[in-house]
Amino acid sequence: MKGEVNCVGLGKAYRQYAAPWLRLAEWAAAGAWTRHRVHWALRDATLHVGRGEAVGILGPNGAGKSTLLKLITGTTRPTTGTLQVEGSVAALLELGIGFHPEVSGRDNAMMAGQLLGYRAAEVAACMPAIETFAEIGEFIDRPLRTYSSGMQVRLAFSVATAIRPDILIVDEALSVGDAYFQHKSFARIREFRAAGTTLLFVSHSAAIVKSLCDRAVLLENGRIIRDAAPDRVIDDYHARIADHAVENAIVEGRGGDVRSGDRRAAIEEIALLRNEAPTLVVRSGERATLRVRWRAIAPLDDVTVGFIIRDPLGNDVYGTNTYHLQHRQLDVPAGSSFICEFDIGRVALGVGHYNVSIALHREMVHVSGNYDWWDRALTFEVIPGRGVHAIGVAALEVECRMKQSTMRAGG
Repeated sequence: MKGEVNCVGLGKAYRQYAAPWLRLAEWAAAGAWTRHRVHWALRDATLHVGRGEAVGILGPNGAGKSTLLKLITGTTRPTTGTLQVEGSVAALLELGIGFHPEVSGRDNAMMAGQLLGYRAAEVAACMPAIETFAEIGEFIDRPLRTYSSGMQVRLAFSVATAIRPDILIVDEALSVGDAYFQHKSFARIREFRAAGTTLLFVSHSAAIVKSLCDRAVLLENGRIIRDAAPDRVIDDYHARIADHAVENAIVEGRGGDVRSGDRRAAIEEIALLRNEAPTLVVRSGERATLRVRWRAIAPLDDVTVGFIIRDPLGNDVYGTNTYHLQHRQLDVPAGSSFICEFDIGRVALGVGHYNVSIALHREMVHVSGNYDWWDRALTFEVIPGRGVHAIGVAALEVECRMKQSTMRAGG
């Protein structure tokens, strides 16, 4: 079926030489001896993407994300495994790939469109739409070397999406450029999704992956190590970022919550308080307190306590920590216990379910030194308050005024 991608045992290996002349020497030896080592950029990757699915691809630099996408687009060939891609593919893998700096934007658009597999007549017919969407004005007929990086992204994205493909691949290219065009591009991606286009999307932005994707895969050291719902994969990804020290442990609970850290400090209790009593239900707009009880297992010179509230889809709603609030704990002796309370003057959240993640770490962010990070440590419900009826995750204080306009039509 068009729009499907099937990878089974896919792998890509590259030969690496200590010096360029060794490649020639090895070739001249006709296999008598080797002077290279093999680096596997991707190994044993098995992945099925159905028609119309949107899959986010996550992983640290060097994990194999771009290699996987290049194999799917056909710009490189696999060393092992089988790959089946059904339908047309449009890809934004690298900024300005295939563009020539001395050629005009119009001519570059024509060449890029043909590299994507479209006939010259098809690209020419789409050129007015490409110009309109890119919004680069008279620069369309100027050499590409006069473009900013943002203008190149505008042109590249406009060409790649001028004709709706069966499969659209985006690899961080949209992180460059202004916010207006990013919103415009994501709107087009959503239109394609609604029309049945399959999306493979690489991004380090958790919010974008959660918003656009049905599921996500996590790569590490060239292997796919997780394939699940976006929020679960992102939690695992964040835990592994913090888990750069060998002694750290990552534990997944029965409910799918991920807990990571070196356990030099430990979260012992989390509670949401309403009128000083524990609760799992609060009214929109009322006061509440988030209480965290924690203990130092080892002597620590710096401890920051933080929390983040997420909606049911895993989107970040609000988060802060004691570092930013200027209340972090310094010179903490081993065995000491503390209670940290975050007073929320007004729970400005819309009706629905939310979860809270708690973290103990050094300094400003948990990558500085992760002691204990507990995803989805607590789930609570927000019920209607005394305000006006509204929808969404935010409960804004809104007043309305209306008066008759004295301006006449046409004047």
